[in-house]
Amino acid sequence: MIEPDEPVGGQAQEGDERKRGGNPPAAIQEALQLLGIRHLLLGIQDAAFPCWAEEDIGRGSPYSQGSREFFAFIRGLGFTGVQLGPQGMTSPSNPSPYDGTLFSRNRLSLAPLPLTTAPWGKLLSRETLAELVADRPQAARFRTVHEYACYARSRILEEVWPTYLAGQGRGGLADLAGEFALFRRKNNGWLIRDGLYEALRHHYGNRNWQDWEGSPQARLDRHLWRGGKQFVSRRRTLFSQYSEAIAAYAFTQFLLDRQHRQLRGYAHQLGLQLFGDLQIGFSDRDGWFVESFLLAGYFMGAPPSRTNPAGQPWNYPVLDPGRYFVGSSGRPGAALCFLRQRLEKMLREFDGLRIDHPHGLVCPWVYRAGQEDSLAAVQAGARLFASPDLPDHPELAAFAIPRPNQINHHRPRYVDDWVRDLEPAQVERYGLLFDVIMQATHGQGQESQAIACEILSTQPYPIRRVMERYGLGRFRVSQKADLGNPDDVYRSENARSEDWIMLGNHDTPSIWFLAEQWRDSGAARQQADYLAWRLHPEGAEEEGWSAKVAGDVGELVQAKVANLFVGPASNVMIFFTDLLGVRDIYNRPGSVSDDNWSLRITADFERDYQERLARNRAINIPKALALAIRARGRAFCQGHDSLLTELDLLAAKSAPPV
Repeated sequence: MIEPDEPVGGQAQEGDERKRGGNPPAAIQEALQLLGIRHLLLGIQDAAFPCWAEEDIGRGSPYSQGSREFFAFIRGLGFTGVQLGPQGMTSPSNPSPYDGTLFSRNRLSLAPLPLTTAPWGKLLSRETLAELVADRPQAARFRTVHEYACYARSRILEEVWPTYLAGQGRGGLADLAGEFALFRRKNNGWLIRDGLYEALRHHYGNRNWQDWEGSPQARLDRHLWRGGKQFVSRRRTLFSQYSEAIAAYAFTQFLLDRQHRQLRGYAHQLGLQLFGDLQIGFSDRDGWFVESFLLAGYFMGAPPSRTNPAGQPWNYPVLDPGRYFVGSSGRPGAALCFLRQRLEKMLREFDGLRIDHPHGLVCPWVYRAGQEDSLAAVQAGARLFASPDLPDHPELAAFAIPRPNQINHHRPRYVDDWVRDLEPAQVERYGLLFDVIMQATHGQGQESQAIACEILSTQPYPIRRVMERYGLGRFRVSQKADLGNPDDVYRSENARSEDWIMLGNHDTPSIWFLAEQWRDSGAARQQADYLAWRLHPEGAEEEGWSAKVAGDVGELVQAKVANLFVGPASNVMIFFTDLLGVRDIYNRPGSVSDDNWSLRITADFERDYQERLARNRAINIPKALALAIRARGRAFCQGHDSLLTELDLLAAKSAPPV
């Protein structure tokens, strides 16, 4: 494994001025173990990471030098891992990482500062980087300016590749050349197809593949991965024609892979795990490649639910179940091979995976493609594997797993109990794609607890059975809990040990924004009364505790955090905006805005965090842990007086008086 770089550039060489972080206090580690917490992950998207001033070109990167300080900082707070978002390339018009590429990493995440150093062959001049930093818009300090970030990375890559070609036989570049050759051999399949797509997209005026036209070969290029001699011949011609462009594309992916491996090594030195995000959606680039084994005439979306009452037409392609295997041979077909290759790549790069919308792998909601009103189409959709006799979707009967007598036809087809019972063999069929996931996970020597499944408000019966089969948990988003319903799925007491609990995520309001709304609307008292029941089960709370918490946003949030640790869920996630006391909403689902996916952590994150802690406006981890331990009752606390005293001291030290 490549060793992490030493800090480089400018102020970094002064050493003492930049805090390196360290292990969390022993009391925090002991408290997490005592409470049975397996994982405490911080959720953050690539673009939000901080950068040093001398490397900041308008967008964050997990591979920046500033991000290393942030990793050390959160480890010092007690986090055991970092949950990254999808890392694929996004389109200029849509920065959502959940529509990004499945194999290629986003070039916008390439950290420029290391490229100016000797271990990286001085691929980038310090003068170029300084110029790009100086020209960065002022607004980019707090939010990604996507247009400028794209321009800056283009300038960098225009210099990096020629520099490599000119000097690959000399010094540090000679070492890079050997690593690059090995990387290309190991990843040749996806590198050449993604690199070719990039070249063709440029050739056709930067349009997506569905719109390629203007030449006799355009139809062949649109459907390049179909079978047939003419397509094979055309691919050979294009690979030869664009060989240098493909090599340049591969080199950028190599640099990103090298930076990722170094970051992972650094994270492991700190004691942090890296979790990746297995998104359910496809980019246009991947849709172009998988066209020949997609289900014709259908898209995947979200049905009406508590989270999205109207449903959401995602327009994502759907893998054809008829292409899972080669005929009746039982050998994996193109669709399964594609999924397996993707999983194996991710599991080599991460210590665990978040499975985005696992419904899409077990019981996807599909709707007819090409409809003028896509929202009406998704509302009239159906479950791909649970539609044995629907008159408006007769094509889906061929894929049905339950029989008609196992369907609750009197219920809406999107509800959790549409399928009412399943036999073991049917559960096995539903879990086919999850089998691939779990086999790949165990094949990399990782345990089932390395898989986090983003199951939110709805959990159809088939997916519940598949999760039980593997002992996998679901998400419990506590800010969404219906406190008037004792059986609500988001209430923390209804969780199981294998579940993942959180205040919110990238698609929900910041807990600080919500707490202010609860206070102003009067809803905070209901929250406080519920938390009193959770945190003071023996009725020994001080007089007026609920009233005090309801009237104090900071105390309400700290109690909400403590509720995450009380149990029974043993896996906790905290999104970075909640941790740092940021009120801004990171992403508003279903909307298009320059503010979405753009929020950034500044280089002054530690100072800002401490200032907010002093005002009780950022999450105080030791305070939450002490509350959670005491919530287990007097008997549980016996023998842990010294631990609680130490946590109380840490909590007070973390939030000194203003």
